[in-house]
Amino acid sequence: MAVKKRLPPIHPGVILREDLSDAGISLNRLARDIRIPMNRISAIVNGKRSITADIALRLALFFGTSPQYWMNLQSNYDIALTEYEAGDRIKSDVKALREPIPAG
Repeated sequence: MAVKKRLPPIHPGVILREDLSDAGISLNRLARDIRIPMNRISAIVNGKRSITADIALRLALFFGTSPQYWMNLQSNYDIALTEYEAGDRIKSDVKALREPIPAG
């Protein structure tokens, strides 16, 4: 049986970089228009920095999206990356609750 190789998740900065490229917008223009330092934008698109709530709000206003869109990209990436890097260990560490907690 062949072993499936899992690919690492895609950082939200890759999506941001593609959105900017599709719109013909430079990193410098984005940084200037949303009023954050260029090195912060560069770190995001290079996968070195996360999208924070502040940046999500700024990106949402710039692109006409919701801040939740950007935060969801980040949180989905964070969970997927943790599962990719440590999922097997975490699954073996955690003893699952056998009976659901009653709603009340």
